[in-house]
Amino acid sequence: MANDFVSVIKPTAKNSEGSEGANGKRPVPVLPVRDTVLFPHAVLPLTVGRESSIQLIQSLGEEKSILVVAQRDARQDAPQASDLYAIGTRATVHKVVKMPNQSLFVFTEGNERVHLGEFTQLQPFMTAEFEVIGETEPEKTPETEALQRNVVSQFQQIVTSSPTLSDDLQTIAINIEEPGRLADFIASSLPFLTTTDKQDLLEMPDITKRLERINQHLAKELDVQQLRNKIQSEVQDSVQQSQRDYYLREQLKAIQKELGDVDESQKDIAELKEKIEAAGMPEETKKDALKELSRLSRMSPMAADYSLTRNYVEWLAVLPWSKGSAIAEVDIKKAKEFLDEDHYGLKKVKERILDYLSVRRLKPDMKGPILCFVGPPGVGKTSLGRSIARALGRKFSRISLGGMHDEAEIRGHRRTYIGALPGQIIQHLKRVEVNDPVFMLDEIDKLGRDFRGDPASALLETLDPEQNNTFRDNYLDQPFDLSKVLFICTANQLDTIPAPLLDRMEIIELTGYTEEEKVNIAERYLVPRQIKENGVEEAMIEFPTESVAMIARHYTREAGVRKLEQRIGTVARKVARKIAEGQTEKITITPEVIHEFLGGIKVRVDTEIAERTKRAGVVVGLAWTPAGGDVLFIEANKMKGKGGFTITGQIGDVMKESMQAALTWVRSNAGKFGLEQDFTKDTDIHIHVPAGAIPKDGPSAGVTMATALVSLLTDTPVHPLTAMTGEITLSGNVLPVGGIKEKFLAAKRAGVRDVILPLECKTQVEEDLTADQIEGVKIHYATRIEEVLSIALPNTVQEEAEDEAVREEVIHASA
Repeated sequence: MANDFVSVIKPTAKNSEGSEGANGKRPVPVLPVRDTVLFPHAVLPLTVGRESSIQLIQSLGEEKSILVVAQRDARQDAPQASDLYAIGTRATVHKVVKMPNQSLFVFTEGNERVHLGEFTQLQPFMTAEFEVIGETEPEKTPETEALQRNVVSQFQQIVTSSPTLSDDLQTIAINIEEPGRLADFIASSLPFLTTTDKQDLLEMPDITKRLERINQHLAKELDVQQLRNKIQSEVQDSVQQSQRDYYLREQLKAIQKELGDVDESQKDIAELKEKIEAAGMPEETKKDALKELSRLSRMSPMAADYSLTRNYVEWLAVLPWSKGSAIAEVDIKKAKEFLDEDHYGLKKVKERILDYLSVRRLKPDMKGPILCFVGPPGVGKTSLGRSIARALGRKFSRISLGGMHDEAEIRGHRRTYIGALPGQIIQHLKRVEVNDPVFMLDEIDKLGRDFRGDPASALLETLDPEQNNTFRDNYLDQPFDLSKVLFICTANQLDTIPAPLLDRMEIIELTGYTEEEKVNIAERYLVPRQIKENGVEEAMIEFPTESVAMIARHYTREAGVRKLEQRIGTVARKVARKIAEGQTEKITITPEVIHEFLGGIKVRVDTEIAERTKRAGVVVGLAWTPAGGDVLFIEANKMKGKGGFTITGQIGDVMKESMQAALTWVRSNAGKFGLEQDFTKDTDIHIHVPAGAIPKDGPSAGVTMATALVSLLTDTPVHPLTAMTGEITLSGNVLPVGGIKEKFLAAKRAGVRDVILPLECKTQVEEDLTADQIEGVKIHYATRIEEVLSIALPNTVQEEAEDEAVREEVIHASA
């Protein structure tokens, strides 16, 4: 084993072995070395540790000549002849020193390049014959002289800039005149040359080529050194600049402190600390906030994380952790006045709200429930939330959930994301600046769901009174108490709300308005608001009650009042235009003016019912829709055929089953109506539900189907302005259905005078409908389909004549 140390060249060394060593006839010991190449005329100390190598050194007599050859693989501990390079150096051992670890420290001097011949001995150490490799001295030409000088010059530059190479090497290189010895000296002195590079140079007998190769290595090393020096200089300049900036910043702080001035960044830090101290946040949250603030104070404003950390600390500092509305107890009488002032009707809804506020007054720290207003558009769900906030003396904030797909909109993004922000809940709390506002979560039934998450699931924690006292936003990653927030949700329908979320809410249904209620709402709220918003002075317009009623009856068909307000707004804009064109007289909104401003009558439901029920087989049913209730025409017809039964009108499976059940009941009771038992033998029956583009389904049209079939087969038109709802069984029982209030109000809006309902729905009528709403409509209850038929169909000629008179009256009145 051998280690490579700095070699020393003897400029005037002579071959001490004479001619005998040069001819290589007598075998010479071979010393394998790792990662070391000995050049001629170089003195190299070697550490010998292998047992075979130690025996080789100890076996030397007076002749101290050995062959030093590099191993091809330095990892070989017992190299064979094939593991050595073929070219080595014949060397003389000048001194051997025994080391404490039993290894030997050997000083060797290279003599000449040799080519190893036949190995004559392999154990205990190798010996081999050799042949001296002769060198061809180059001619003294200008090119050779220039190459030699260039090599010396580059070597001097490398030695000068290297901290590990001695300056004495420059002197030695300058004093060597022979180009071959110069190349060997430089090759043995350069630490960056690999063993392979040095071996290549050793195996190069052509001195000119050796110098050229050395020149290439020196040029490459110079480039590397220049690049390294440049990098080191840039790093040093950067470090010095940072240190300089730090010292200057510290000096500036000291100067500002002496002058009483405060650095802007430090001023911000102090303000944030004051806000954190005053925020009243929990101890753990405060501890984390101060930790982040301390980290922020040590940051440079130019650091990449500075703005992110500052934003996070600001969010923590400005949230209303303990700041409430500071209001007295709820005044229930005043709250009732506010509700009556802001909304007309809605008696049952107002009663439930006042009950809720009363409990809040007796138990301010009550948990839940979460109120959910469900009803068609335009019935005042959102405005009710504003009225509740007004009654409580709290701030109001509305969060629209319609179409929201991303769960992070509720719970926020994690701070690791670019552009991260808290969710809508925390953002709105920051805006209202109190921890007990009224939050209106609008359109909760229209939440989306896709690959970005399920916002409805994220709302579970928000709306659960048992969990929301530790609501954790992903951005803040700190628990926030939402138990003091009053959450009110709105929805048009309940079907699309997930069951776990629906379970956390108390449902309060807001159904549509009657025509009288719409007129009162318009006169109290809509007309004054639209007159004001369109810049018309009250003295320039008069809106009689009859005109408002006409718009509500003939220009809108809705459960709420949104379209009604739009129509009134259109009238107000037309008046504004006339005033802008020079009209100075007061404009009274008469039916003729309405026709001029809004065009012809758009809705004639009562006339349509009277006209269409002239013919047998046409019956008016009642249906529930997300926009309230609606009337549903069901038509039946017959023709000669083979007993076929056709159903059309884009109806669902439930209604198809109701039609089949109605036909079965009529066929089984054909004798009661004077029909033959096999009346379908030569007759095809077709039942159609118009408005085929609208999907229709639900268990509420069975009695209507049966009535239409009996009316058709007995050729008896039903009473005019009569509508019905209810399901039927095969035995003829009338089953109860839901949505009675919506259906009844839809019937009244359509001008219906008689409504047939299942007897079991009487309780819903008494609880949900007021006397004012029922006024003008007669309600009939039935438990059997026979009762429905006796109410819906005329039984005498006189009744038929009366029906015809009523039809003519309605049609004439509308005309």
